[in-house]
Amino acid sequence: MKFMPCETIKERIDPIAAEQGLIVVNVETKSGSDPSLTVYIDRPGGVDLDACERFHNAIDAIMDELDPSYGEAYTLNVSSLGADRPFLTAEDFAAHIGRDVEVKLNESVKGKKFFEGKLVYYDGKTLRLKVNDKETLTFDMANVKKVNEAIRFA
Repeated sequence: MKFMPCETIKERIDPIAAEQGLIVVNVETKSGSDPSLTVYIDRPGGVDLDACERFHNAIDAIMDELDPSYGEAYTLNVSSLGADRPFLTAEDFAAHIGRDVEVKLNESVKGKKFFEGKLVYYDGKTLRLKVNDKETLTFDMANVKKVNEAIRFA
């Protein structure tokens, strides 16, 4: 099964998201035995189930008209990115400067592929993480697999 480019889909539904105070963060497609199109949304303060349902209802007819799967059946999903959502944009990184984050790497640095610390710098090519009072590490973004806010359980 083939889907149209995700960017084309995103461009079509961005205005509806904006009307609802939402941001389309990502669009993903999955082919195979259970094809699906998943739209990830966000907004300041987070997204709840009601927001996902409202947005799903708002884009359902538009998706039928757009026909992103070229006539093939698929499941349309609308979701938040969750508590461990990956940072995908420069704005995501900027919003988390000075906050605790988790960094997962493709290749080991100092024998590890996972680091946790305070995000102190990001420029699109590198990020800097203060891992303790004495050590700050710089990572090349080409080696970064995922960055997300550190989750703390009380």
